[in-house]
Amino acid sequence: MNLSFKTVDEYIAAADSSLRPTLQKLRDTIRKSAPNAEETISYGMPAYKLGGQLVFFAAYKGHIGFYPTSHGIPPFKKELARYKTSKGAIQFPIGEALPWALITQIVKLRVKQNKEKLAMKAVVKKKATPKR
Repeated sequence: MNLSFKTVDEYIAAADSSLRPTLQKLRDTIRKSAPNAEETISYGMPAYKLGGQLVFFAAYKGHIGFYPTSHGIPPFKKELARYKTSKGAIQFPIGEALPWALITQIVKLRVKQNKEKLAMKAVVKKKATPKR
């Protein structure tokens, strides 16, 4: 796929027709799990932001890549054992059903992590503000 997509609709439309329903369901699952997230294209793939990066996804020849950043994988190490993973990526093989409940859990955890990070930044900023 090329890297010049402007919208997630364009990205999904350009994917192989056999993958479009899965990509759309992945998009819907992410949006339902993070309803306030901003949907965008980043690094040429669908991306979701809420107080920072949440998750990305992309279609490849042999797998669908799901990128919950390096913070979204360790808590689910056991559940992800059957998939190829790296520091910030999960590969779901083409032709296998995606683990929708697990994807939902990962996205919700990433929302929680980002909200906690924002809350900590607010506390630090408040402490750093001099009193008058």
